[in-house]
Order: sequence, then structure tokens, then C-alpha cells
Amino acid sequence: MIKELAGARVAILAEDLYEEVELWYPYYRLKEAGATVTIVGSGRATMFTGKHGLPVTADVAIDSVSPSDFDAVVIPGGFAPDLMRRKPAMIEFVHALGTSGKPVGAICHGGSMLISARLVKDRKLTSFFSIKDDVVAAGATYVDAEVVRDGNVITSRVPADLPAFLPEVIAAIASARSSRVPAGAGSAAAS
Repeated sequence: MIKELAGARVAILAEDLYEEVELWYPYYRLKEAGATVTIVGSGRATMFTGKHGLPVTADVAIDSVSPSDFDAVVIPGGFAPDLMRRKPAMIEFVHALGTSGKPVGAICHGGSMLISARLVKDRKLTSFFSIKDDVVAAGATYVDAEVVRDGNVITSRVPADLPAFLPEVIAAIASARSSRVPAGAGSAAAS
């Protein structure tokens, strides 16, 4: 079976009050696609509790990783993004990935991290409706759709949008990686 993301390294950010399905669905779907997925925590703790009580243990803290370690990042929603954006290293991590052209996926309230990371101006985005005004005030055009991809930034509104969000995130990662692979380096390098 060919895995479209074999060799890809994806960070999923974690903090307390994350929306469980918006972290775990991407986690397992990206692993199914062949990616190595790393849960990157804020460093405030190693275990974080979701909105509905499900814990997640960070594999690493943000201070011990570099944007160059990853091909993409996914930012789950819930109330976690408000806590994530209190950690400058998390904001700069997302900013560095986004400005380098690597895929950045954000769902629900994850858009608030995109605002703090200065990745929304002059882009089309979607988000949970309660941060629509924030997205627009930061310079984006808000689109009420299950998934919106503007260049390397992929956004969705709510957990029900995940079946549209993940295929777009996977396609963005696969496309970005194929454009960075040197000619002739294809499958032999992955063997």
C-alpha cells in the first residue's frame, strides 16, 4: 500500500481544553497516510486535558523543536488556541512554518493562532463563527465553508468539517513535499 505522506513529519499542537476530535482525528488520519505525527505541547505541562476530559500527552515541548523539524502543522480548536497563543514560541513556530510555505492547518478556534502568527492578512479563511470578527479584523476574507485553502493555509469551522479538512491538509502536505524533493530522489530515498 502506497502511503501518500510516507516520510512526512507533522506537528499537532496541544494545550488544555483542546477539542478532542480535532486533535485525535487528524492524528490518526495523518498516521494512516504514512506521516510521523508529533504532539507538540506548550511546555507548561506534559499532559493536557481536552474539553471533554480526554487527556493527551505531548511527545515534546515547543521549546525543544524547530520548524525545520516538520513539514506541516495542525492546530486543533477548542479553547486550547487561546492558551497556545500565550506562549511566544508556539506563535513563532506557526509563523515560521507558514511563512516558509509549509502547510498550516487550523480548525475551529485554531484560527486565533493564525492571527497571532500573522498568517491571515489578505487570505481567505474560515473558522468557528465566534472568531469570524477577529479573522476579518486581522485582514482576512471570511468564507463560510467546510474547508478553505488559500495557498499553504487550510482552515475549517467545526468537527463536522474534518472529513473535508483532512484530505485538503494531506493534499497540501503531499504537494509541498513533492515540490521540495530533488529530481530523481523519489521512492528510492523512501525505501
